[in-house]
Amino acid sequence: MNKVKITVLQTSVNRELVAKHVDGDRARTLEPCNVLKEGQEFVTDVIGGMPAGFCAWAWGDLEKILVAFMAGGDFGEWTHEGGTMILCCTDGERPVYFKLEKLAVEQACRCRRAD
Repeated sequence: MNKVKITVLQTSVNRELVAKHVDGDRARTLEPCNVLKEGQEFVTDVIGGMPAGFCAWAWGDLEKILVAFMAGGDFGEWTHEGGTMILCCTDGERPVYFKLEKLAVEQACRCRRAD
C-alpha cells in the first residue's frame, strides 16, 4: 500500500481578486491561511483519516487525489516523475499550494510455516 507525503509549498493571498471582489474590512485584513504553514509535511495512507493539524477544507479538496495515489494511480500529465503532483486548495482568496509525493511502503512478510 502506498502512503503519500503532503508538503505545504506556499500559502498566499490573491490580492488582485480580493481587491476586485471582496468588500469591507475583510479585503483589507485578509491574511494567508492560518491553519497551514509553508514547509509543513504530513504523511498519510488516507485510511487513517485527515492528519492532525491539517486543514479540513484542504483535506476535502485533496482526498480524492490521495485515494487514487494510495491505490497506485496517477493523473497522466499532471503526475510528474517520481509520482508527484502540485495542487492547491479551492480557497480562491487565499489558496495553499501542496506537493503530493507517492511513498512506497516496504512490506516484509515474515510468515512461519507450520510443520
